[in-house]
Amino acid sequence: MNRYKVFASYVIPSVLAFALSGVYAIVDGFFVGRSTGDAGLSAINIAFPVVSLMQSLGTGIGMGGSVLWTVKKASGSEEAAGKYVRGTLLLLLLVSVATTAGIYFVTEPILRLFGAEGEILIFGKDYLDVIVVGAAFQIFATGIVPIIRNNGSSLFALVVMVSGFLTNILLDYLMVWVFDMGTKGAALATVLGQLVTTVEALFYLIYRKLPVIGSLPGFGRMSWNIFRIGIAPFGLTLSPMISLMLINRFSMMHGKEAAVACYACIAYVLSVVQMLMQGVGDGSQPLMSRYYGEGKREEVRKVQNIAYISAVGLALISNAVLFFTRTSLGELFGASESTGRLVADILPVFLVGLIFYAFSRITTSGFYATENNIYSYLCVYAEPVLLLILLFILPGIWGQTGVWWSVVASQILTAFLALILRISEDRCRRRTEMHLPE
Repeated sequence: MNRYKVFASYVIPSVLAFALSGVYAIVDGFFVGRSTGDAGLSAINIAFPVVSLMQSLGTGIGMGGSVLWTVKKASGSEEAAGKYVRGTLLLLLLVSVATTAGIYFVTEPILRLFGAEGEILIFGKDYLDVIVVGAAFQIFATGIVPIIRNNGSSLFALVVMVSGFLTNILLDYLMVWVFDMGTKGAALATVLGQLVTTVEALFYLIYRKLPVIGSLPGFGRMSWNIFRIGIAPFGLTLSPMISLMLINRFSMMHGKEAAVACYACIAYVLSVVQMLMQGVGDGSQPLMSRYYGEGKREEVRKVQNIAYISAVGLALISNAVLFFTRTSLGELFGASESTGRLVADILPVFLVGLIFYAFSRITTSGFYATENNIYSYLCVYAEPVLLLILLFILPGIWGQTGVWWSVVASQILTAFLALILRISEDRCRRRTEMHLPE
């Protein structure tokens, strides 16, 4: 089959599935914002990093196990590969239990740490308590989908995401608007939507007779191998939420509630665009891991280059769409008129960084798809570290404007780091192929 057709068959469903993951947050914000106004919208925005943590745990474990499963299958080790499917499922279960037990009794202190107070704290706790109880569905839904995608069923992975998303929309309408359950209803709708995705994904594993039953000798070592690779996709999914927490905190210091409400709207739409970029990277990962396992490094590079073009193209299209619709975004989420005007003024600042963001995300996916773990860690965790440093510098000079530009500057610097690491990897590969000492 044509290389581009194969790429499209993996990446297009993946992009759509990741877009839906981002839209989950927007759906809650849409219904709650129009029901409770800026306070409910800000509450979900402040609480959402915890939701993202759960999704990131599932994504990290699922991607780590899937990469190892694919690489070992491609190298001919079928029996060893099957153990990673079972190990991934057991890890998802253990982490789900630990997450609920570890967070449920400290939701209020967590929200206060993120800057919530007053009405926002009340709404946020109602939302977060329900989300934490349903942590297993969040973690399993995001953790099994990579296995499905690496089994060559990207389209079915999209189907299970769509079904959960539609369930979420229907239940949001009923629980938030019809039964007036507020943020608690929005959280319950999200959890039940993820439950639908989880049940369908488990059914797929059984129906397709994947190696989900069997022994697990050396589970501790397998867990370490999964975590070793999964640290990068975990951070890749979580880093936007780390940025969200930092920006909310510094915005409360420099721009107060108006800036937090403004960024809530911006963060919702940017999360979808960022998920598109991750969809390209993770959609191309099964191909890169397979070619890497087969020893076809040149094919890995060709797939990654197509991914670069696709991600940058999506970034440019997204820039255009968001720029020309920026005046209506605040109204979409039920924000006040003053917040809507602020969104329209500030959004173009964030659009500057999207192309750089696209490049760094594809580069990172290429690193962890080929077990280049150190480079993937550097790319993933550089951005929040750089953001934190810049937030201590720029707002002191430009106030709230410095908060906004700190985000863009951290994305640009991370992209340049990714470029340097990519060049370094290429040089090392050429030296190895030429049998020259490094």
